[in-house]
Amino acid sequence: MKGVLFDLDGVIADTSIYHFQAWRKLIKDHFSLNLPNELEQQTKGVSRTDSLKAILNFLNIDVSKEQFEQLAAEKNQTYQKLLNNLTPKDILPGIQKLISDFKSHDVKLSLASASLNAPLILEKLDLRQDFDAIANPNEVKLGKPAPDIFLQAAKEIGVPPKDCVGIEDSIAGIDAINRAGSLSVGVGAKEELSKAKLLFPTTADLNYNQIETAWEQASIK
Repeated sequence: MKGVLFDLDGVIADTSIYHFQAWRKLIKDHFSLNLPNELEQQTKGVSRTDSLKAILNFLNIDVSKEQFEQLAAEKNQTYQKLLNNLTPKDILPGIQKLISDFKSHDVKLSLASASLNAPLILEKLDLRQDFDAIANPNEVKLGKPAPDIFLQAAKEIGVPPKDCVGIEDSIAGIDAINRAGSLSVGVGAKEELSKAKLLFPTTADLNYNQIETAWEQASIK
């Protein structure tokens, strides 16, 4: 195991809650509608444009291309305001130790997030210096569940995908890691993330030795 490809929202920090707050405000302000809780899963781990498409499709709302772009931009402005409250205290349990364990074993860290705000978030969490690379979602053709962002993240650290593990909390993310040819490590419920090769209930349960062992076993097959 030479590289680890981290998702951001829900793995390093729970910024996904801010995403959905911003989507809810946007839809309430423009269409006087409320987004149900179950829609949050469909917007988890995917790009801003794909999230907005999913929301509008769910609500059966058609907008022009220009209005679509305006809505996406407004949502991001709201989201960035919410991020002003982010501090290192918002790092999820167990993540700082896991990062330290990876680094002590000379495993390179790369961020594979659909969020264009990823560099800003890492800065606010005081984790930017720990990452060797951040994959730019603008440089990949397709978002999750396509493997593109994970392939790019592996390329950025010069490590073949087969020598990497990917850590995700979303269905789309796990699918993307599997398609990239890396070992998928899921964080969350078994019912949702059944395709993960290794699963931990919460970030606090993430364990370097278990991840290393699972990767070694997978690489032997």
